[in-house]
Amino acid sequence: MRASILFLAIPVLLSTACERAVVVTPAPTVVAVPGPAGAPGPTGATGETGMSGAAAQKGDTGATGATGATGYTGATGSTGAEGQRGRTGDNIVVVPSR
Repeated sequence: MRASILFLAIPVLLSTACERAVVVTPAPTVVAVPGPAGAPGPTGATGETGMSGAAAQKGDTGATGATGATGYTGATGSTGAEGQRGRTGDNIVVVPSR
């Protein structure tokens, strides 16, 4: 009887000692690769013209500047020396050449 209990206990021990693990393989990741570019779209409409600005106002005229001071009067020049009296000289005769 001892042997039969032993033979029955061995499979029970082996079945509880080994646990089965469930391995889950994840699905492969799909990477999208862009294709070639398509044709360009049509040109958009032209935008509207903006409003003109208002005319500027003219500024005030500036104040007149102050008048400058009058300058000094210049000094009077000195009188020149009196010339010498002329002398009577020799007569010079000019003879034309032929």
